Amino acid sequence: MFFSILLKGLPNKETSESHMARTIIENIVIAKYEEQTFFEFCKYTTIRFFEILYFEKGTGTIKINGKTVPYTSNSIFVFIPDDIYIVNPDSATTTVAIKFLKSFFRNTSSQNGKLPVNGWFRKIEEILNSESHQLREMQFETESDRLHLVSLINMVATEYMREQTFDNFIIQNSLSVILHLIARNIQFINTAETVKAVKSSKIQQIINYIHTNIYHSELLTTKSLAEEFHMADNYISEYFKKHTDVSLKKYIINYKLKLVETRLKYTDAQDSEIAIDLGFTDSSHLNKTFKTYKGISLRAFKANLA
Repeated sequence: MFFSILLKGLPNKETSESHMARTIIENIVIAKYEEQTFFEFCKYTTIRFFEILYFEKGTGTIKINGKTVPYTSNSIFVFIPDDIYIVNPDSATTTVAIKFLKSFFRNTSSQNGKLPVNGWFRKIEEILNSESHQLREMQFETESDRLHLVSLINMVATEYMREQTFDNFIIQNSLSVILHLIARNIQFINTAETVKAVKSSKIQQIINYIHTNIYHSELLTTKSLAEEFHMADNYISEYFKKHTDVSLKKYIINYKLKLVETRLKYTDAQDSEIAIDLGFTDSSHLNKTFKTYKGISLRAFKANLA
């Protein structure tokens, strides 16, 4: 089984085997490093799909894609494919890293078949396709959400350190809630680029609602949205267009097509599966829509990826 160590502390008298990374679930890496004063950047960045990095203790800076930001105890960062970062501690630092490898969402083993892989992917893709995903340090709607997330990350790390007695049930369910909390709070801080300078909180609520329910097309009809936001059927589209410069229908389609691209890049899902998931009639309908909006067929898009 191939996996990488994202953060590797230089050997010292406090370093023990429990600090090293290992896989509990195939193609998910969990690592804890205690009281480290040096972190070496891992050269295997390209195999990471999504990562959560929690600073339990310590202060310093983290350079993310060339931009340096500070971290303190209880800072939580999230990273997406191709992010490059280096940790530079000012004081002894303890971290927990939870990393989903790209191969996790392409893996068809019986082990991963028992996991809620599709649900996990949907939560992560909310983050990948969020307008605010460039903000790598997590911010929270409530302090209780931060405390819950920290508690769950520590729970996963504790189970990881139990060696042969770890509990997969706890780890799997904790990961589900962790991803849900991150997606929910990313949505909270989300400031859509499509919204004009004079922003409307209701517009942001509508956008968040669309993102959350993108796999439930019946909830995204003009009638359903109008009922949800207490607006007239014939007004909500006009209202949305006025504040975003794009029609409601076009926004929903464009967001769906973003998710299609993410699926094509990072999973082995068939065109027909993607079409059904996102409310298209069939793969032909999906392909026609994709070509109309993106100017390229699904086959050509996949060929370019290869």
